[in-house]
Amino acid sequence: MAAPPYQRLGDVAFSKIEKVNSELFTLTYGAIVVQLLKDSEDVEQTSIQLEKMGYNIGMRIIDEFLAKANAGACNDFKETGEVIAKVAFRMFLGVTAECRHVVDASAPLAFHLILVDNPLVDFVELPEHCSTLGYCNLLCGVIRGALEMVGMRVETKLLKDSLWGDEHTEISVSLKEIIHEQYHDDDE
Repeated sequence: MAAPPYQRLGDVAFSKIEKVNSELFTLTYGAIVVQLLKDSEDVEQTSIQLEKMGYNIGMRIIDEFLAKANAGACNDFKETGEVIAKVAFRMFLGVTAECRHVVDASAPLAFHLILVDNPLVDFVELPEHCSTLGYCNLLCGVIRGALEMVGMRVETKLLKDSLWGDEHTEISVSLKEIIHEQYHDDDE
């Protein structure tokens, strides 16, 4: 049975990218989170800071994705979700996600990304006083920053996390606005 086109595209993109030891990546990220917690001493502020860090990463990582993934332009927001789930997550995290499209009149352009195998949470246990920490908020920020760079203003939210006792990590992505570039004549 042939793999779906985005699955194959993700595998090809993964083979082209320079690899980092996943355990080193996981432990380094954990050390960053611990340092942020020590610096702010506030779980909510740390969650916000992780999302901001992710946003800055997303704004930069989109260039590498566009250069190496050969995914082309997406036709609609539904396709955008599939490309993120099957190509981007595979390319940068070595895993694929499931993309569930939301059927809701209040949020007509939304999807949820479900990560059953989330490498960020390997070796991690949250202490009781940090039980509400949005440990994976970095992913929310990366998605938000990357999509903004390609003209989509989105809202992302961490809905579920295996560190909170859930079976998987789930991220909601809702399209808020298409950003149209404005070009100005240099002669003015």
